[in-house]
Amino acid sequence: MSFPIELYTTANAREMPPRIPQPSHRHGAPSGPWPFLDLDSEIDLDLLANPRQQPTAEQRHWSKYPQSLYPNWTPAQQQKSGITKIVGHVRGRCTIHHVHVWDTGIFTREEDHVVREDNQEEYWEKLHEEVPVDVRLRALFVDSLSGPVLQMLGTKFNVEPFFFSSSFNWIPARYQEAVGEGDHITLTLTFIRCMQNPTTMPSSPTSSYSPTIPTLHSEEQVIDTQAPLRLSSTNQILLPDILAIHMVRLPGLSTLISYHPPHTHRTTAAHTLRTRLLAAGQSVYWNKIFEKTISHDPTFVLLALLWYPLYAFDESLDALYLHISWLEGRVIATTDMTLTQQLHVVRAHLLHYASLLDDFRKSVLFVSRTPNPMLEHPSDEAQAEKFAFVKDLMQNESTNLLDEIARLEQNRSMQDKRLKNVMDLAFSSVNLEDSRRMQRLTEAAVRDSAAMKQISYLTMFFLPASFAAAVFGMNVDILADGTHGTLAHYFAFAAPLTAITVWVIMAFQYRKKDPSHLIHDENYVSVWDKFSWPWTTLRRKLMRTRSGTVKSGRTLSRPASKAFDPTDTP
Repeated sequence: MSFPIELYTTANAREMPPRIPQPSHRHGAPSGPWPFLDLDSEIDLDLLANPRQQPTAEQRHWSKYPQSLYPNWTPAQQQKSGITKIVGHVRGRCTIHHVHVWDTGIFTREEDHVVREDNQEEYWEKLHEEVPVDVRLRALFVDSLSGPVLQMLGTKFNVEPFFFSSSFNWIPARYQEAVGEGDHITLTLTFIRCMQNPTTMPSSPTSSYSPTIPTLHSEEQVIDTQAPLRLSSTNQILLPDILAIHMVRLPGLSTLISYHPPHTHRTTAAHTLRTRLLAAGQSVYWNKIFEKTISHDPTFVLLALLWYPLYAFDESLDALYLHISWLEGRVIATTDMTLTQQLHVVRAHLLHYASLLDDFRKSVLFVSRTPNPMLEHPSDEAQAEKFAFVKDLMQNESTNLLDEIARLEQNRSMQDKRLKNVMDLAFSSVNLEDSRRMQRLTEAAVRDSAAMKQISYLTMFFLPASFAAAVFGMNVDILADGTHGTLAHYFAFAAPLTAITVWVIMAFQYRKKDPSHLIHDENYVSVWDKFSWPWTTLRRKLMRTRSGTVKSGRTLSRPASKAFDPTDTP
């Protein structure tokens, strides 16, 4: 996809495009009775007091637009919609790229016009010049829209300010107005386009450059679907773009106006879309369509331009497919938590793309279901057949475009499901790693518990002796007089006390299942069994030893010729 070279030679060419504004859909169509007035906005009382009057010649001058034609657009509304910001920009340089479409289906590139502060009236006169009678459509691609050009176009073609306000604020819009012999249709469509990340591009075509994959830290993972999406695996970005077209369909000469935002957003430039339209005119398939239909319905030119966002969507989903595949490989190889954050960011954008594709589908349906009023009143039967053919062809080509949009939605849905699987895999990997860590911690705790248990047993063994030593070391009259205590006295006192201590500790730790099953607590042990644990333990060992000896003797004494009988009893 080609872009103007001036995009990469400006001071901010290596910066990320800014985020687009959140669209306020309530202000995107003329059916709304209060353009750019919220519920807490004040309404101009002078507008309510003064009835609408026919403007004077001075008030109809193009420099008075939009209030010259639309008095309900007050200065406050113009300020909020962004029109005032453009209208106040009178010293800018605006370039208008022209294309003429002839009744034979031929597309010709006309001379570009650069409107500056010193030649504004010249372009106003240029708009009123006669166009050759064989021209059925003139297309104006406006780059770096300035205030005077906005006012001239709005006045000359009676353009609703909603077209400009929707374009400035990135509000999807589609509506028809001024229906008579002809009509006006406005189409504002946002879509996604893929381009090289300007922050990782080489500074010049001859500079050595090796792309690197930047590591996105958690603080950089901001989920903002109105901002470009970085694809760190391919050094590309998926950025919002807009197709803003106002078309005046008239019996003789129709006009198509295409608005293009400032270059700071890296959107499609005016001359780029003009070049795409000229290339469509050279297409064998579309040239045949234009030859048959352009004399009756120039809407096919608009339909051809709608393939541009479809190409952009398709390229973006291809790049996103490669990025998701890269993320899958990273998730399988590592359990880095930043990957899960990247997955959430990508999935949020995928969900947003679903709404954009749905708007795209509705825009195509709007074009196909809004027939040109010139086709509604044929003069004879032959013209009626021709008009019916044009309408059927419009339906067929719209269906082809709708089928491609359905394919894109299926591709997007598949990537969303695939991304969900990757997210599940990432969480499973993290949970598995956490389980391994918990297992290691549990094993370490068990080892520590065993060591503490050994220390407790050792302390239990030495505790009576230590107690006896402490008692015999006490400075009391009973032991200090005559000092007749001996080491034999110490052992005679310490040994029984140690045995009694071990006996009591083992008795309280002794567990035995009740053989009578009268008591359902499997840890229940009677007091007698607890304190008779030495004899009980010794008896069990003797019984196991005797049982093993008897079984061994029976096995050896069984004749080799006698088969084993399961009914044998000892």
